[in-house]
Amino acid sequence: MKHLLDITAEHCPMTLVRTKLKLAQMAAGDTLELLLSEGEPLDNIPASLCEQGYRVLSVRSVEGTTHCLLIEKP
Repeated sequence: MKHLLDITAEHCPMTLVRTKLKLAQMAAGDTLELLLSEGEPLDNIPASLCEQGYRVLSVRSVEGTTHCLLIEKP
């Protein structure tokens, strides 16, 4: 199942907190499209999730400073 979470209006550390809460609600194999701003969230969230065993399938620019991460829950 595919999920969507927009954290572009959030600031660290809430960007990671909201992402982790959403991932906790998902089943193994589900994917999350995560919309986030460049800078600290884009630098920190993919690395943190990879360290915790999640798979970052893609990172792409959406519009301006907004990016989309596609994450798979193991």
